[in-house]
Amino acid sequence: MSATDRFGDVRITEHRHGDDLLSAGLGLRGLAGTTTAFAQPASPTPAELRRRAIQASWKGIADLGPLGGFGTVYGGVPDVPGREFTAFATLPGAHAPHRVLVQVPDDFDRAKRCLVVTASSGSRGIYGPIALAGAWGLPRGCAVAYTDKGTGAGYFDPVDGSGVALDGTRAKAGTAPLEFEPKGLAPDAGIAVKHAHSGDNPEADWGRHVLQAARFGLAMLDRAFPAEAPFTAKNTRIIATGLSNGGGAVLRAAGDDEDGILAAVVALEPNIHVEGRGRPFYDYATEAALLLPCALAAPEFDGLPFARVAHAAPPAWAIRCASLRAHGRFVANTPAAQASEALAMLRASGWQDDALKVGASSTSLDLWRAVTAAYASAYLRRPADGMPCGFSYRAQHTAGVAAPADAVVRAAWWADGSGVPPGAGVLLAGGTDVSLDPTLPGNLCLRELWTGQGDEVRALHAGVAATAAALPRAGLPVFVVHGAQDGLIPVAFSSDPYVAWLRASGRSPVYWKVPYAQHFDAFLAFPDFGDRHAPLLPFGYAALDRAWAHLSEGRPLPEDAAVRDARPRGPGALTAAALGLPVR
Repeated sequence: MSATDRFGDVRITEHRHGDDLLSAGLGLRGLAGTTTAFAQPASPTPAELRRRAIQASWKGIADLGPLGGFGTVYGGVPDVPGREFTAFATLPGAHAPHRVLVQVPDDFDRAKRCLVVTASSGSRGIYGPIALAGAWGLPRGCAVAYTDKGTGAGYFDPVDGSGVALDGTRAKAGTAPLEFEPKGLAPDAGIAVKHAHSGDNPEADWGRHVLQAARFGLAMLDRAFPAEAPFTAKNTRIIATGLSNGGGAVLRAAGDDEDGILAAVVALEPNIHVEGRGRPFYDYATEAALLLPCALAAPEFDGLPFARVAHAAPPAWAIRCASLRAHGRFVANTPAAQASEALAMLRASGWQDDALKVGASSTSLDLWRAVTAAYASAYLRRPADGMPCGFSYRAQHTAGVAAPADAVVRAAWWADGSGVPPGAGVLLAGGTDVSLDPTLPGNLCLRELWTGQGDEVRALHAGVAATAAALPRAGLPVFVVHGAQDGLIPVAFSSDPYVAWLRASGRSPVYWKVPYAQHFDAFLAFPDFGDRHAPLLPFGYAALDRAWAHLSEGRPLPEDAAVRDARPRGPGALTAAALGLPVR
């Protein structure tokens, strides 16, 4: 490990005989089933929390439904016994720790030493990428090193001064090291969330988080197999992989890898940007939050899932048009003309129609506002009681209003939370009014933090600029796999300009732009939505296969055009022919 790496005590657990690394003993059927219960709901055991966190992580990423083809057409969940090594890690200069975890299968391949290093998607916790990195690496005898990259659901509740201990259970500050322990919060400050409130702008360090997890992985292999130590980047092939924010994190690691420890990088649907190319997520997400609800009223979106309810545009779309007209954002006077004007504005700023159509799902679920509220707080390094635009996180009472957290709900936060409320019994409060368009004030404020003037705007821009990617070293195999119809992280703003930049800089990435694939494989279980799209996860597995064949057997890297034959799943079950996966 680097002399600057700082790790706390390492917790070692064994997972065999009905409890394994990949599914906590649930298997595919259990992962796809109802949420696992706790014997004592207010005080779950570490094993129960781990099982539920793994299940939630699988269901948040993969389409495990009966039509999705997982376990029959691609993928699988074999029993993988082994050990886990977990610790809190801290980067030099950081205020808050983050969580690292290494899974070492009992059948680790000592002849072809392999370590997969990965980072959580979105703002999820430590098991967030298990459906990609764990599902590919563990059955092949690779160890897998995870980092939550400064995100996760280690929520701190100032009402009782409790946070999350290393084993996932809740503990009071001062009684055990906590995943996140902000200082000086008043009891009424609201729930403190690590990504939004650590004061570190963790996204700026996502590449360093991944590299630190890789070094932790090598060190834990030394512990697991002391007779065969040391494990180093020279005798152990290290493949970095992740999706969404995790995909961006591994590409950031490729640019930060001054010591050359990564052997290959496979990034799925990466949230990545290069200074001066494309658009940062905060820019286009705040724009979408403001304009896309109105644009969705246009006839171009008729018949699309999430854009229509019972074949009609929801009233909220026309209300947003009228609200923006009242704020002087539109010239048009009629709802139809306002929708067309909003659509034209989005197209003029680089949005492609495929991304806009699929972006209806993120709009309908209010994801744009939820994510950008958290990101604004992180970029501005705000505490829980000082979030921008009047936002805060509050415990949700069963009646749907803010109230002190219920002990049963609070106990499950670490397993159930996505790292960005609302969800798992935590509300996103503030930024609203009592009008017919209650979320507009918050969305306007978040957008103006990007487009406006003043010290706060400059600070937010600086926070975003710190997240730009650096150039990977020459010769590093880099795979970028992205859905052509991604509506959350559109290729036009992310992978397209990133890959073009690599090629203009003399690099040779493999770029698979997958037809009909969008951002959320888990959404393919929704009626009608899955009929129109192809899953992305099998192409991620295939890219990892090709990267490993290149490293271990010397096979040439594949062509970009290798995935052009993918097509929508259709109304029936997924078939191998629909995927059109390239042969090895």
